[in-house]
Amino acid sequence: MRLSLRRRLKYLPMHFQYTWDQYVQNNYIDRDNRQRQYGGGQPESTLVNVEDKLLFILYYFKVYPLQEILAFEFGMVQSTANEWIQLLSEVLKKALDHGEYLPERDPKQLETVLASETESMYGIDGTERARQRPRDPEKQKHY
Repeated sequence: MRLSLRRRLKYLPMHFQYTWDQYVQNNYIDRDNRQRQYGGGQPESTLVNVEDKLLFILYYFKVYPLQEILAFEFGMVQSTANEWIQLLSEVLKKALDHGEYLPERDPKQLETVLASETESMYGIDGTERARQRPRDPEKQKHY
């Protein structure tokens, strides 16, 4: 039985932590040209833990503020905010993929995915719009 999206999203921090650890391992720890241990050098003062990083990127995608505003709210400069956005966007995308939250993109696989799900899991989001309709009752039958 599959969990609802809300219940599955409780596990997003765990997937984000896993993906962040993979990113650090691949891009910092396992580098051949390291001169210092990972974490050596100037201490990082913003977005220290993974929860802060996840909050930062989710807030960015939800509110989509100017980078200047985002930087001010998180206590950094705009260029640092931009670097975090670029980096954490990729980490979040991989975390969503790791948790199987991303929608199927391959049309050949979509039919298989839809067949395995119950119909009640999907909804149609639509907006009713005013539309010019003919006044003649015979022509209105086509609408």
